[in-house]
Amino acid sequence: MASVSDSWLLILLLPFFSPSFSTDVIESTCNSTSYHDLCVAAVTSTGAARSSDARGISAIVLSLALTNATNSSAYAARMASALASAPALRSLFHACAEKYAAAGEALRWALKELRVESYDYAFVHASAAAEYPTACRVLFGQRKNASTAVLYPPELVRREEDLRRLCTVAVEIISLLG
Repeated sequence: MASVSDSWLLILLLPFFSPSFSTDVIESTCNSTSYHDLCVAAVTSTGAARSSDARGISAIVLSLALTNATNSSAYAARMASALASAPALRSLFHACAEKYAAAGEALRWALKELRVESYDYAFVHASAAAEYPTACRVLFGQRKNASTAVLYPPELVRREEDLRRLCTVAVEIISLLG
């Protein structure tokens, strides 16, 4: 038979394991971001959100941003490989692959710093990750002055915006932590 103190402990801890507690934490944390709906959707897309505090929610968003950066780098590298007969375009996509890879590395550092509660550094790395893909767009924009104009591919536009929004959410949550 459970002791009275065990019963009280269970009663006191019950709210922390209830769905309404995790929903409240997610809502209150995501309400502090510029992209509330994205934040909620990103965080609830994983089972880890049920037991997360603001730091855990930030880690989830950073992990999703890392996945975006990694996949975007791979996409740009595939495009570069497919454009062997167009060296200028190949070079642009290769540079984009490198920029997204750098964003991924910055996000790995942000996650590392978040784990050790070094929030200032996590903030800096996550902020930097959002900026790397912008260089890709700039490179395509510079190509407009060349003899043949090259439009910034819509797929890269989408990937860049998704990464920027995820990093913005992560940075805003990290700001709450320290």
